[in-house]
Amino acid sequence: PIDQQNRPEWSNKLEFLMSCISMSVGLGNVWRFPFTAYENGGGAFLIPYIIVLFVIGRPLYYLEMILGQFTSRSSVKIWEISPLFRGIGVGQLVGTTSVVTYYVSLIAITLSYMFASFASELPWAKCEESWGEHCVDSSAIIAHAGDRNKTVEQAVSSSQIYFLDIVLKEKSQIYDGIGSPDWKLSLWLLLAWAVIFLILVRGVRSSGKAAYFLAIFPYVVLLIILIRALTLEGAIDGVIFFVKPQWGELLNPKVWYSATTQLFFSLSVGMGSIIMFSSYNNFHHNIYRDAMIVTTLDTFTSLLGGMTIFSILGNLAHNLGVDDISKVVKSGTGLAFISYPDAIAKFDVVPQLFSVLFFFMLFVLGVGSAVALHSAIITAVWDAFPKLKYWQVALGLSIIGYFCGLVYVTPGGQWILDIVDHYGGTTLIFVMAIIERLAYTGDFVGD
Repeated sequence: PIDQQNRPEWSNKLEFLMSCISMSVGLGNVWRFPFTAYENGGGAFLIPYIIVLFVIGRPLYYLEMILGQFTSRSSVKIWEISPLFRGIGVGQLVGTTSVVTYYVSLIAITLSYMFASFASELPWAKCEESWGEHCVDSSAIIAHAGDRNKTVEQAVSSSQIYFLDIVLKEKSQIYDGIGSPDWKLSLWLLLAWAVIFLILVRGVRSSGKAAYFLAIFPYVVLLIILIRALTLEGAIDGVIFFVKPQWGELLNPKVWYSATTQLFFSLSVGMGSIIMFSSYNNFHHNIYRDAMIVTTLDTFTSLLGGMTIFSILGNLAHNLGVDDISKVVKSGTGLAFISYPDAIAKFDVVPQLFSVLFFFMLFVLGVGSAVALHSAIITAVWDAFPKLKYWQVALGLSIIGYFCGLVYVTPGGQWILDIVDHYGGTTLIFVMAIIERLAYTGDFVGD
């Protein structure tokens, strides 16, 4: 092992496992996986997803753990074994930086919703006069959209208006620029980065302790919400809609591509964080067991999150009198910040409590993954400049991350987020992982 004597280690084996769980189990399991599965064949999507998990996901996850533990170096410095491919580490670092900057902006939105949920009435539950005549109260349980002289196409829920116009102040186009950062979201973004910095201030010594809570708490909340969601009318229809296979989609190459990119995003393969975490392990630690546990638990959580979300969407469709559940499904961030708030506003028993629990769960999930991603960046810089103290590097990069994240809390921020996610968070990391795989197998790296 390289630099094993001077590198800090996890306090115990369980801290490493919990940190890997909190890293891999994140927002993608709750808002990205359910929609991706629905869009790519429902239950049929699980077949290519599980095949990709066994053929690509698990081997790469295990391989990155091995290299990090053996070399005790970051995802960039590890390529001293073959300087020709050092660009892989740099490319992964760029991709990880792209992801963590917009990822924390989503955490900021989550904080905004969580604290707004403490109001006596959820602010997105009812329409205000200024929201237009086509606005429909999210808290209203109506048999048919026509009851209010609005067709399903015309009706816009108050939760959607609240998210797009009140929270994001989203622009319909960005030809004239993206606008200035929203001051409220800027403050929530500052709080999110402050929490991440405090968790990372002492490196694995502090993040390892926080990992217990970051890994376990989301499951408690997710199970509570799932149990509650399954008791709602129409919930079973939503679950069936989620898992019902569309076998024809199996022959669609797009489905296999989506399964692969979703798995990479979910497991954090190719982002450097797995190498970084395992680099703090004892040289003789049993990482095979940990790799099997984390990859299995990640898939289980994705299914659990999908069942929870679609049981709630099934209830939402039932309340609106809509037979086709696809009409109430929103993609990406809309799934977490429009569909769920819209459904929870209809809860007849303490909707504020379930709203706080849900968004606090999203906050914890987001922080767990963001800590891992940001720690990979910090470790790469710290390895390059070992004379600096870890907390100094963490503070400097957190400040930079905050100012980079301000672009996502502008009225045109979601446009930028989609571009960065597609090219920096998906395409770049995917390509780097392919080259990394070829280099690891020895096709290019000599003995």
